[in-house]
Amino acid sequence: MSEALVSFLVEQLGSIFLQQVEQNVRLVVNVKKEVLNLTLNLETIQDVLADAERRQVKEANVRRWLNNLKEVSFEIDDVVDEWSTEILKQQIEKQGENAVVPKKKVCFSIPFRCFCNGQVHQIIFRRDIAVRIKELNEKLALIHEQRKFYNFHRNETEIEQPARLKSFSIVDKSGTFGRDYERNKLVSQLVSENSEGRKKPLVISIVGLGGIGKTTLAQLAYNDDKVKGCFQKRIWVCVSEPLVQIAVAKAILEGLDESVPNSNELETYVQRISNSIEGRKFLLVLDDVWDSDHRKWEPFLTTLLCGASGSRILVTTRIAQVASAMGTTSGNTIHLQELSEETCRSLFYHIAFFDGARKESEKFEDIGNKIVKRCKGLPLAAKTLGSLMRYKNTIEQWVDVLNSKIWELQEFEQQVFQPLLLSYYDLESLSKRCVLYCATFPKDYEIDKDELIELWISQDYLEVKGGNKERKIVGQRCFENLVMLSFFQDFKEDVLGNITRCKMHDIVHDFVQYLTKDECFSMVVKGANERMELPGDEVRHLSLMFAPEGPFPVSFLNCKSLRTLTCFESKLTSIGVELISQLKSLRSLNLSENSILEVPKEIGGLIHLRYLDLSWNSELKELPDSLCDLYNLQTLRLVFCGELVKLPDEEAMRKLTKLKHLYVWRCCRLKSKGIRGLTGLQKLDAFHINGYKGADNEGTSKLEDLKDLHQLEGSLYISHLQSVEDASEAVAACLGEKRLFDLVLDFACVQCRGREGGGHIDMEILNGLQPHRDLESLSIWRCEASILLPNWILSLHKLKTLRLGVFGNCELLSGPLGKLPSLESLVFSGINKVKKVGVELLLGVDDDGSSSLFPKLKTLEFGAMEEWEEWEGDFQNNNIIIMPCLSSLEIHRCPKLGTLPDFLRNTPLQTVDISGSEILSDILRDKTSE
Repeated sequence: MSEALVSFLVEQLGSIFLQQVEQNVRLVVNVKKEVLNLTLNLETIQDVLADAERRQVKEANVRRWLNNLKEVSFEIDDVVDEWSTEILKQQIEKQGENAVVPKKKVCFSIPFRCFCNGQVHQIIFRRDIAVRIKELNEKLALIHEQRKFYNFHRNETEIEQPARLKSFSIVDKSGTFGRDYERNKLVSQLVSENSEGRKKPLVISIVGLGGIGKTTLAQLAYNDDKVKGCFQKRIWVCVSEPLVQIAVAKAILEGLDESVPNSNELETYVQRISNSIEGRKFLLVLDDVWDSDHRKWEPFLTTLLCGASGSRILVTTRIAQVASAMGTTSGNTIHLQELSEETCRSLFYHIAFFDGARKESEKFEDIGNKIVKRCKGLPLAAKTLGSLMRYKNTIEQWVDVLNSKIWELQEFEQQVFQPLLLSYYDLESLSKRCVLYCATFPKDYEIDKDELIELWISQDYLEVKGGNKERKIVGQRCFENLVMLSFFQDFKEDVLGNITRCKMHDIVHDFVQYLTKDECFSMVVKGANERMELPGDEVRHLSLMFAPEGPFPVSFLNCKSLRTLTCFESKLTSIGVELISQLKSLRSLNLSENSILEVPKEIGGLIHLRYLDLSWNSELKELPDSLCDLYNLQTLRLVFCGELVKLPDEEAMRKLTKLKHLYVWRCCRLKSKGIRGLTGLQKLDAFHINGYKGADNEGTSKLEDLKDLHQLEGSLYISHLQSVEDASEAVAACLGEKRLFDLVLDFACVQCRGREGGGHIDMEILNGLQPHRDLESLSIWRCEASILLPNWILSLHKLKTLRLGVFGNCELLSGPLGKLPSLESLVFSGINKVKKVGVELLLGVDDDGSSSLFPKLKTLEFGAMEEWEEWEGDFQNNNIIIMPCLSSLEIHRCPKLGTLPDFLRNTPLQTVDISGSEILSDILRDKTSE
């Protein structure tokens, strides 16, 4: 993790002088020289860090050197951060003074004593910074000198990669378990004649985690009798990394039993390959492919075009992007999953007990079954542990293995972690830091993608010159890269198909814990009033597990260097002031899902804090104004704090100039007028309007408070729209200026039901809330308007998902929805007054000129429409094409519906799900029986 940290510090030290000049913050004598020396030493060390980080895994002395470097680097980071924060604080205070008092009167409006105190504070602060920089420079100079003893390679020098075992085509079938389904599927794809006549070979890819069994599956298929009989030539090439084109070409020629030319020109090789396979049906296996650069594979893919029809290329890789680069379609990609526990157990015992040859095997089975659970379906782990247990003959030895940390087992480290190390070393420095941070989560934890990226940002892992928005983009790319390399799995997606949550395989989690065992630590809390000690000063990220109900543990010894503190599955009721006073370097604090009653005002002293999560503290009622002294705060999460009444006042909130992400979902009582001052916000998950006639509206939110939040993007839920009394507020919100891709408009407001002219006002509000033209998902709920759609609906050319629910006064489903060019999913729910659905739904009332309606619609759903009796949608014009892509139709709780339109017969429907609609179900049942 040092490589990216040092790079970040070099950049920060360079930019700090620019801030100094801009803000006229002068330093004491010689500090500039000290900072220059500090920067030069860091740059020199930076040149050898890649080699040091590779060698630390096996060399304890290198690991100690790196830990010393990290210690100093983190201290430098703190100093630089305090320096920047002081400049920012002065700037904000100056702006506040200018906003209240005219500039020419400033001198007369500030008491002399206060002015002097401020000057004294600045002098003391600058001198303190100078002393600390000098001390750190001395420490870094020593580390800089020590680097010479380790003979590090410079970064530009080619560094020896970890050994990569070469694969081969032969497989011991008796030692393989499971994979019957995948094997049969793969063999079928290889020998299938469906693609006869193709101009190029079909490319099939097997993608999965290192050690999951990709090569074994390829070997099983390669040696299958059907496959052997199907191809004139079979070639097995282990590609590995780095990709050397001539080496691959030589291997292909050797597999073809052709002589290998003595040449350094790739052209010579591909010509001979072309001549050798022309007109012949071949199977080429490219095992362990890492390079996703299509340009490097193009010479081979082009050359192989001359093979006979039905030829195949089989690729194994742990990088999903490789499959795409090789031209594999999603239907021809096999994403290999873990073995079942039963299959994993069979594999383990087959190896551990010499396939049942050991007579005493039964007495080990109870412990063995528990050991197998640790493999989490990874075949390589089962094989490795099985081999390890072969020569352990006592129950005590088996128990020792069961109770040990997985990385303490030398065989596991050497065999199971080796393929993961290859994936890890293939990452760029930034991605390495990001994946290692996942050691702070418990095993099997469901990770929220946005939360993870924000945590990376809070630790400055994604620091780039372009600012926070660019960091989010870099974080998204980093996450996608880790997904591609199979570091994450078990994905959950939103309505647009974007990954929102994921998990990390237990073995991968063990691996990142292994690489961060000195830096990340998990501690089970046994008592509320105990004083707990960390295992060493190197711990930077602490996870507390199962803290009991009561106050936060009194304190931690040696915790001053912590940068992350997270509680999981805990019930804490308060945060101790003593604890806060110790956590001066903290960047991320997660106290979600506790029972926190009050946040102490001392929290404002955590000046480095970037990320604060207080979600799911259901008794928390307010936040102290001192929270706004957290000048560096970037993310504040308050989700499901149902009793939270107010944020700090607007003037205090304006100090949070770096706050980019605010989450207040289900904080329905929150009076959040202070949000209007957060003009730098990029993410606001929910906006609760809480002003209505007759209410105490002091400090409440209004739609117009969104006006100046120009940087908002992503998704936004707006609630209580029925409390809006003047539709001009909707226009003032300026939603069209905000790059939202997902918008939910919820009109429900219990206190506002039955208001005079509600339906007309709701429609005006809806028309005034015109979103950005790039919106992809729109939901409108509980609107009293009699008209279904706003007047701007056709401007949304990128809209993919539309959900309309509980329109209490709507009697006709009408609107030109059929003209939306990108609409893929359409849902109607709870529109109870509708009795008939006709052509108005497709075209609108006054239009019949379209030739294609709902051109991309895939799923259509109706629910809870209790008065709906008839559905017509047929046209006299036979040239009109309706829903040509519709694959799924769902109808739920529509008890009176008895007809379906004839045009559905011409759609490619694959699934029809009908429930709570007995008349329609009976009709369909009778037609089916006929």
